[in-house]
Amino acid sequence: MAEEEVGNSQRQSEEIEAMAAIYGEEWCVIDENAKIFCIRVTDFMDDPKWTLCLQVMLPSEYPGTAPPSYQLNAPWLKGQERADLSNSLEEIYVHNMGESILYQWVEKIRDALIQKSQITEPDPDVKKKTEEVEVESEEDPILEHPPENPVKTLDLKISEEETQPETEELPPVAHGVPITDRRSTFQAHVAPVVCPEQVKLVLAKLYENKKIASATHNIYAYRIFCEDKQTFLQDCEDDGETAAGGRLLHLMEILNVKNVMVVVSRWYGGILLGPDRFKHINNCARNILVEKNFTNTPDESTKNLGKKKVKKDKKKNDH
Repeated sequence: MAEEEVGNSQRQSEEIEAMAAIYGEEWCVIDENAKIFCIRVTDFMDDPKWTLCLQVMLPSEYPGTAPPSYQLNAPWLKGQERADLSNSLEEIYVHNMGESILYQWVEKIRDALIQKSQITEPDPDVKKKTEEVEVESEEDPILEHPPENPVKTLDLKISEEETQPETEELPPVAHGVPITDRRSTFQAHVAPVVCPEQVKLVLAKLYENKKIASATHNIYAYRIFCEDKQTFLQDCEDDGETAAGGRLLHLMEILNVKNVMVVVSRWYGGILLGPDRFKHINNCARNILVEKNFTNTPDESTKNLGKKKVKKDKKKNDH
């Protein structure tokens, strides 16, 4: 039982970190010790018509054997409409029992708000109430000074034969906007991949860049959907930044991306960042996945999809 609780706690921490990276300022910590959180959900328009606050409390048994406790807070949400939305959330839990479901809950609520905005207009009183609670949109990280070279780093031992496969082409590699914090710089790179051979090609291509090759860490993760088996082939690499690869892969699972790999390069600046380093890694990855349109709709559930995780053990100092 104690081992199960430890597993649940670890999964909760990873989910909370991913939700904070995905939703930014819309995600609010109410009581960290009690695991109570709130997220403001809108219909995702420039001028939101409908807004709802989802408050959740994560019991120690979640996600293993118990659902989150939740409240739906909105002045307009009443009667059958509240009951229907609650039933939708509970149905998601039942169909994904034992899995992390907060992302699916939030996007299900957002879908309901979008649908509502398309079929009706809020009355002035309701619109006024929703606008009063509106907060500023999530701020994108500000780049203080981009690296002179857009790419840099990676430490895979790849033979010449593996880097020149006859049947696989090198996919296009895109580079994200760097994030700099206390002299450490983080930059994400993304590429579509459909097989492990392409993963090796992308890594080899990135390592050709001297700046990327000299990064302190090159954390990566990939997810490839196998159509014939209806399963995911996925893997991750910490490259010395303990647990970073697994956290990155968890973010990709929550975003439900497929046939893509993300590499996050970190150049250590000499100042320890603590947990903030994981926030920057996830923010980099999330930003480039969204920017390059790799994120999927929340309806594409992976609840029954197989997973393959192989974590390589590289010994480097944690920063």
